[in-house]
Amino acid sequence: MLTWRVIEPGPPGSRKFEAREEPAPTAGTGELLVRVRACGVCRTDLHVLEGDLPVHRPGVVPGHEVVGEVAALGPDVRGFAPGDRVGVAWLRGTCGACRYCLRGDENLCPRSTYTGWDADGGYAGYTTVPAAYAHRLPAGYSDQELAPLLCAGIIGFRALRRATLPAGGRLGIYGFGASAHLAAQVALAQGATVHVMTRSARARQLALELGAASATGAADAPSEPLDAAILFAPAGELVPPALTALDRGGTLALAGIHLTDIPPLHYQAHLFQERQLRSVTANTRQDAHDFLAFAADHHLRVTTSAYPLGDAERALNDLAADRVTGAAVLLP
Repeated sequence: MLTWRVIEPGPPGSRKFEAREEPAPTAGTGELLVRVRACGVCRTDLHVLEGDLPVHRPGVVPGHEVVGEVAALGPDVRGFAPGDRVGVAWLRGTCGACRYCLRGDENLCPRSTYTGWDADGGYAGYTTVPAAYAHRLPAGYSDQELAPLLCAGIIGFRALRRATLPAGGRLGIYGFGASAHLAAQVALAQGATVHVMTRSARARQLALELGAASATGAADAPSEPLDAAILFAPAGELVPPALTALDRGGTLALAGIHLTDIPPLHYQAHLFQERQLRSVTANTRQDAHDFLAFAADHHLRVTTSAYPLGDAERALNDLAADRVTGAAVLLP
């Protein structure tokens, strides 16, 4: 099978990202062997490739938005059968015994592991997943549409929860890629007014088509104060203008796993009047369940650009250069 491996992370020109022909893996105890039918290209994959995240597994296969078909069951697997369509997402394992897991915050588990970082992911013909972390997928979507739901959708959903948007509130979204265009639809379905700030003209057009009240430049002030905001762009310099745009008591959620340095904040201008700044760390399986149930009940418009698996590096370069509208998806 064709497999992409991050041999040496780094910036373009110095990194080593190789496509190889390899045998398919085998499912271990409690695992599913999954034939990959689609794999989304997430900005986190780019952070793994460029070395923004520390190496957890040398030579890892990236990709954690995997839609596939169960090809085989490892020992001690119940509840799945060959041929089932399943999703493989970012969260791959937790200890189940620490205080974070026991209180329902498994995303904060110190021993958590992740697909495409700690274990090989979906930039390949086959991958494996612990059955306890495989997801049932909603009907009514193609494989290509489902793939971005498995990280972009889930993380956007958690970020929206972390932003504590009140009912009928005003939401600001900074950056409008794969995750943001799905979170915006969730917020709109819940009755919010959405304002989008992003540098991409194509993304601004998509935002307006989806129902945003406005779509302006990345650092522009929205037309009204915001009750909540989510920063999806990995750009720390956008934190001060996003905080300034908040109304009293507003919350800014930072949705990315990586962010460039945040400039100095001024208490009176950015945080006073009980404005809040909150980060988002991975997701729980309950987040995934709740979001996928929402997607089943509210058909989301998933904007994608398809690439053959052999063009994975081109897809990542297009993502880095903001040449992708919506989500890039690899099709083996």
